[in-house]
Amino acid sequence: MKELDIESMDFKKGGGLVPVVVQDSETRDVLMMAYANREALQQTVKTGYAHYWSRSRKTLWKKGETSGHLQKVKEILVDCDQDTLLYIVDQTGVACHTGEKTCFHNRLK
Repeated sequence: MKELDIESMDFKKGGGLVPVVVQDSETRDVLMMAYANREALQQTVKTGYAHYWSRSRKTLWKKGETSGHLQKVKEILVDCDQDTLLYIVDQTGVACHTGEKTCFHNRLK
């Protein structure tokens, strides 16, 4: 497994953003998907807690900053095209803003 740095990420392809899939370190459940820009990724690496870019609010946010449902990042994996991230996290509380454990709690008919 190669070790990459932030500079290797392809932010251009997604207009300055990369998708971030978030997985629980213990259960391996997929908790959520969000976006990160360069600054969000830098803050995540610096602090050890997940930071994202809010496309609707146009601002950086730390997951759980107001709710207390923090994501302690254990590992960050980069996909083969270097344009998508996988955060392996220790989740405090629930991941979804609706109060569900995971954002993937609905089934398509």
